[in-house]
Amino acid sequence: MSIPVPEKRIAEFEKKAFGMFIHWGLYSSLDRGEWTFDLHEDSKDKYPEIFNNFTAKDFDAVKIAKLAKKAGMKYITLTTRHHDGFSLYDTKGLSDYDVMHTPCKRDLVREFVDACNAEGIMPMLYHTTLDWQHPDFNNDFDAYLEYLRKSVEILCTNYGPIGGLWFDGNWSKRGADWKLDELYGMIHRLQPDAMVINNTGLSEQGKTGHPEIDSVTFEQGQATVMNREGMPKYVAAEMCQTMNKHWGVASMDLDYKSPRMMIERLCHARKVGANYLLNIGLEAQGGVNKISEALLEVIGIWTDMAKESLYEGKPSDIKCNHEKDFVLEKENCAYIYVHDLPMLGPKDVVAAYESKDENHSISNVKGKVKSIKWVDNDEELLFTQNGDVVNYRAVGFYYGRQLIVRIAKVTFE
Repeated sequence: MSIPVPEKRIAEFEKKAFGMFIHWGLYSSLDRGEWTFDLHEDSKDKYPEIFNNFTAKDFDAVKIAKLAKKAGMKYITLTTRHHDGFSLYDTKGLSDYDVMHTPCKRDLVREFVDACNAEGIMPMLYHTTLDWQHPDFNNDFDAYLEYLRKSVEILCTNYGPIGGLWFDGNWSKRGADWKLDELYGMIHRLQPDAMVINNTGLSEQGKTGHPEIDSVTFEQGQATVMNREGMPKYVAAEMCQTMNKHWGVASMDLDYKSPRMMIERLCHARKVGANYLLNIGLEAQGGVNKISEALLEVIGIWTDMAKESLYEGKPSDIKCNHEKDFVLEKENCAYIYVHDLPMLGPKDVVAAYESKDENHSISNVKGKVKSIKWVDNDEELLFTQNGDVVNYRAVGFYYGRQLIVRIAKVTFE
């Protein structure tokens, strides 16, 4: 069986590699996660006050787009409406429960899309499919679906070309008829180049679902290799994960991932050909908290080093003798992503170079290797080749450097 050729929008999406997820809404004012309306009894009573005090005074879409760009992110997915039913966009009279009816009175999705376009970032629009507050969701589902379609139609017609629609919530009524043919058909008619993604949730990671879906999702999980043989269309894959435990801002959630963990997860995603969508939760009025900003800046140092292969490199059949290491291929070059190298002191460096122990190797190499160099400093690595096996000496980081995952570029004759 053959593997289908990806449609242009899907191929371009895969080259984005790394994206920012933004969760922001009225729930952010309560500072305890995006599910507070559903999980905390006192939240429902506080929503009217939050609505009447929502100004978005700290929301700077240009600053956020620049931060994403500095981190090496090529697209941003913004929650235009989350499960509490509040919209960050002008619903054009469809609902009074939107940003235009708060003191903010600004179409924040408009600001977001404009800022992304100005910075060369692809704007993606998240939209919930479930709604905890809309009366028709549980009482007249067909009427609710009409409301949902009209909401999405506004997003497809008022902001110019968008990168895609990212849906979330069908898992709330798994047996229901969500009339997806109508929804997706409308999107393809109005935004023919837009990705269609629908999150299958924590329990069904990597499931394709509807045939019009362009990418599967791995929420809070590790992506696996996609077996695309015999599939009716080529489908991409995306890992979406939080920096701590919550999607929405929660100041008492101190369990932030380390830069090492996030960089290694980005690497794992690329190893299996998936994108990595990393979330930040904006503060109540739209600001970025300091720790999220700092972590993204650190990650950006690594992505800048890795940019030659990170975005357009493809998973390779070349094998590494270390389990975590892997190879991406691009333009007749191979890039070895080398994990867990030690940081060496001056004496250790001398000893490592004098050692005859070449314990790093790649196999199933098709061509004759001309050189192997670290991409971060252009230093050449010693290597030997015997048939399709190449042994090379990866001696670790000089004192004062620790890049977590280092990349060696293999050039062929």
